[in-house]
Amino acid sequence: MELKPEMANNLLKTSSLSMRTKFLCQTGLPLYSTSHGFHEEEIKKKLQQFPGGSIDLQKDDNGIGILTLNNPSKMNAFSGVMMLQLLEKVIELENWTEGKGLIVRGAKYTFSSGSDLNAVKALGTPEDGMALCMFMQNTLTRFMRLPLISVALVQGRALGGGAEFTTACDFRLMTPESEIRFVHKEMGIIPSWGGTTRLVNIIGSRQALKVLSGALKLDSKKALNIGMVDEVLQSSDETKSLEEAQEWLEQFIKGPPEVIRALKKSVSSGKELCFEEALQNERDLVGTVWGGPANLAAIAKKGKFNK
Repeated sequence: MELKPEMANNLLKTSSLSMRTKFLCQTGLPLYSTSHGFHEEEIKKKLQQFPGGSIDLQKDDNGIGILTLNNPSKMNAFSGVMMLQLLEKVIELENWTEGKGLIVRGAKYTFSSGSDLNAVKALGTPEDGMALCMFMQNTLTRFMRLPLISVALVQGRALGGGAEFTTACDFRLMTPESEIRFVHKEMGIIPSWGGTTRLVNIIGSRQALKVLSGALKLDSKKALNIGMVDEVLQSSDETKSLEEAQEWLEQFIKGPPEVIRALKKSVSSGKELCFEEALQNERDLVGTVWGGPANLAAIAKKGKFNK
């Protein structure tokens, strides 16, 4: 049988779509590899030289995890070791099949002031900067693609890389007296952890340009007005605001983990893939829940969920 050019092109297109979709939906796949000049083990060795602080993860039985940036003596700035630990926690969360939601917060009423300047000074060459950029983009892209509904709880200040981290979460909540600020321009650089790209997706290119070029201080009211955050919490107390954030998140994670996780994956593909690829991925995800326990139980209720 003769394969016509149109048929060949369609086959190639279908194959390409399938491969790209599969690539996105597989957990643990980085953006950059040695083909991009990225040598992960080399940057890991360099980051290991800058200790301090920790990334703490608590996984609760209700399916909500709490990821805490813990380096309060430096406003929870990321040391090199913390960057390595963040990747370790992301990998752990990729394998947490019972998980449905995640809250990211900073210790002692501060979100994060970005990178520890000691590490920044030591990694001062353009080559080091590119390597660190690729490492953190890899990590935060994997974080963004987690099949968990994630919320950044901004208490105190989220500056620089800390502000970038908030954009990797699905939602952002702020306490009344908190602040988000992309201070990169004042440091003579631009966001390097994927923050610009994600910020444009959140608030649009015009607002993003204002926020970045003006190094604007986004208090809770201004951030809410431009769509940077989803809600301003009532309390500024560290414990009470965390409780508020948990209550806020719980309304979106009611249901079996397999359904919540499939929903998150489907939305992620709709955001990152082209239309045809996203439809194909939605089809594949339907196959993981259709006729499953949650689906059969809902059907057995005979429409009681409509009441």
